[in-house]
Amino acid sequence: MFVLARTMPFRRAHWLTAMRVSPSATAAESMFGAIRATDVASELRKTGIFTGLTLPAPIHGEIARFARETPCFGNFDRKLEFLAGEHAEAERRFGRAILSGHHFERVLQCEAAVAVQKDPLLLDVARHYLGGEAKLITTRTWWSFPTKNASDAELSRASFKFHFDLDDWRMLKFFFYLSDVDADAGPHVYVRGSHIRRRIKHQLTLLVGHPAQDVLGYYGEDSATTLTGKAGTGFVEDPFGFHMGTLAKTAPRLMMEVGFGVSRPSRRRYHGEPVIR
Repeated sequence: MFVLARTMPFRRAHWLTAMRVSPSATAAESMFGAIRATDVASELRKTGIFTGLTLPAPIHGEIARFARETPCFGNFDRKLEFLAGEHAEAERRFGRAILSGHHFERVLQCEAAVAVQKDPLLLDVARHYLGGEAKLITTRTWWSFPTKNASDAELSRASFKFHFDLDDWRMLKFFFYLSDVDADAGPHVYVRGSHIRRRIKHQLTLLVGHPAQDVLGYYGEDSATTLTGKAGTGFVEDPFGFHMGTLAKTAPRLMMEVGFGVSRPSRRRYHGEPVIR
């Protein structure tokens, strides 16, 4: 999969195996209101992204409170444990730059986060887009921190350049901002349409990350959507399309992801978060 799924002919062949799903006669009640899964799936097929999701204030407020009060792990390292509000002190204590802080399996201790991952709209969208075999595979929350201590090498290893995900043949990821995100707080960027067309040289390399000028020179500058918004802002994307996180410059960004896929759990799919079987 890791080799073949990057090529468009093999991806298209795998999409042909997707189980068809009929529109639901009655939609289950969702915290996101009267959004139709078929409409979301239709937009995803065209552009790779849908941006019309909003978490209710009590939900995103509770998850944010949990994230502030629950220790996270810096740079995916369980030895670097600290509270988000103590980020600067943690960098001094550990003697290194800390760009991110993940809660890993602790996210499942937050009832509001679990309610989001179980919301019926998410699975309905995933089934209409990925096929009837779509299933929940992962949930995670994490902080992205501003830091003046990161080296160029550390920044280059982070997701601050356009890349695409190859964790499954077919995937869908829902993202929710749990803090206000402006241009200086690490907004997510997605290249519309790049999930269904791919430059030949991007298919014939094992690299998944590419310079912005290389990607936008092919897909066009206007294809890149920078997603900013207040806490609660949500969107869903096909992560095979080119995307990237940007560096948080002035304020930390708190984010939640709920992912769906079609294959059996694979160790390389996960980043320390709980494996949902």
